[in-house]
Amino acid sequence: MTIHSHLSTQIKEAQWEALQPENVTGEALRGMDKNLEVKNDGVRYLMNRIWTPKFGGFRDVIMNEAHKTRYSIHPGSDKMYLDLKKLYWWPNMKAEIATYVGKCLTCAKVKVEYQKPSGLLQQPEIPEWKWERITMDFITKLPKTTGGLDTIWVIVDRLTKSAHFLPIKETDKMEKLTRTYIKEIVRLHGVPKSIISDRDSRFTSRFWQSLQKSLGTRLDMSTTYHPQTDGQSERIIQTLEDMLRACVIDFGKAWDTHLPLVEFSYNNSYHTSIKVAPFEALYGRKCRSPLCWAEVGDTQLAKGQVPNSTLTGPEIIRETTEKILQIRERLKASRDRQKSYADNRRKPLEFQVGDRVLLKVSPWKGLICFSKRGKLNPRYIGPFEILARIGPVEYKLRLPHELNNVHPTFHVSNLKKCLSDETLVIPLDEIEINESLQFVEEPVEIMDREIKRTKQSRIPL
Repeated sequence: MTIHSHLSTQIKEAQWEALQPENVTGEALRGMDKNLEVKNDGVRYLMNRIWTPKFGGFRDVIMNEAHKTRYSIHPGSDKMYLDLKKLYWWPNMKAEIATYVGKCLTCAKVKVEYQKPSGLLQQPEIPEWKWERITMDFITKLPKTTGGLDTIWVIVDRLTKSAHFLPIKETDKMEKLTRTYIKEIVRLHGVPKSIISDRDSRFTSRFWQSLQKSLGTRLDMSTTYHPQTDGQSERIIQTLEDMLRACVIDFGKAWDTHLPLVEFSYNNSYHTSIKVAPFEALYGRKCRSPLCWAEVGDTQLAKGQVPNSTLTGPEIIRETTEKILQIRERLKASRDRQKSYADNRRKPLEFQVGDRVLLKVSPWKGLICFSKRGKLNPRYIGPFEILARIGPVEYKLRLPHELNNVHPTFHVSNLKKCLSDETLVIPLDEIEINESLQFVEEPVEIMDREIKRTKQSRIPL
């Protein structure tokens, strides 16, 4: 049934059928039928609003016309109700409209959610000792130095917050990175128990995984498109980039010439979460610098300053252990504050195995030109079936073959329950999505390009 010029005839027929003894019970009028008024056009009204019967699916016809046609274009439930209530009436009208809009697959895919993010904050356990649990990530696409370096490998101890910033090439093979890892990390700190990282292809390579397995190190990788899993590395990367920018502005030269002292400055500076400098947490005191010139023999004990004292071996061990316990207590207090603050802005959300969910995707940032749909690509794709619950806030999905390059485990904040029974509207083969769940969009045309001018030539960039 569709709405056309004979709408009043359709409504009269539907109303007459709905009031038949065998159908009137399903209308749930609760005595309101006595207040219906028949006007000159033969249509029944309630307070000058057309009574819209349930019989024959006529309400769906009205709601489809008010929501999915080119004259309405998917209004929200409140707007749709306020528009329809001036003309039509039926029992539980507002609730039915809200349910109808909630099941619209197109709305679910394209509209922004003005709600708290889903999923309460989940934090990894606090390490027991120094450099036994670490995080790592890469800063890529840096200006290439004369030596060809364009990437920094950031490796951080989760207990003391001490870090190493290792300059490398983005094209370095995993075998070379492994030698660097053993030389700079294992040589100084031993083999860690676990490593938290993202799903960079270097970390998911068979070579890296087999190496860590042979060393007895567990690899804890983030869920797809959820960098908050390794929030520590992400935050330190921001700090490192800011320090490098400042060095280039103040002192000039390439970034790699400043990197050793940037690492020293970071490790020798106060860290809020542990309330000491990372070097002090790692070695028991800050390292000497032009600003800090205390003698090595001067020792700061946990309970106060003892000048010119000579500590025995057991006393040094006891002092170190006490400081580690103190640092762990400070980390716990910092984590508790962080979780309380984060959870105030989040909402818990759980799914069941077999539920159908939509998957959030993101446009590729930094592009000016767009391809076939570009900015008009959907915000969500799917629906997909949940196969398993992996952790408190992670779920494994059944993905189609078009998304074989995407890891099937996702954080709950990237999922939204699909209430619609509709079939998939947008085929995935029309949308190119990379392994980070971002649209890959190609420029349509290069409108202009920068020209590098030398003494003897002009080089288009």
